[in-house]
Amino acid sequence: MRPPVRSRFAIPRSASEARCLIEDLVRARFPAHRDAGPAAERVADMLLVISELVTNAIRHGGGVAGLWAALDADGLRLAVRDHSDALPFVTPRTPEDPVPVGGYGWPMIRRLASEVHVTPCPGGGKEIRVAPCP
Repeated sequence: MRPPVRSRFAIPRSASEARCLIEDLVRARFPAHRDAGPAAERVADMLLVISELVTNAIRHGGGVAGLWAALDADGLRLAVRDHSDALPFVTPRTPEDPVPVGGYGWPMIRRLASEVHVTPCPGGGKEIRVAPCP
């Protein structure tokens, strides 16, 4: 069995940059054997999760403070740290506003990842860890 590829990345400035980092991680782990790597649907799910985590950190968390990823036998593990202590939440739908703007990313993250942990960081901010994205 190959050892897991573990990476600590620079702080991405955008969701697009974060997706590129994850794609590079998958390519590094499975350089020549596409069939040995995760299915295309799983990679797409991973990219959606990282896009949403980074976008939420930028829009609601005061910016990205860190991005970590590891790809091992259990799947992809991600962590995104931001500067806000505020916890993620779902925008409630009401009869007056049945389709509010936003509020779709967090439920999607929770559906695509089998584990989601939100942990306060010393000195402020929080880290959201998702694992594994099989």
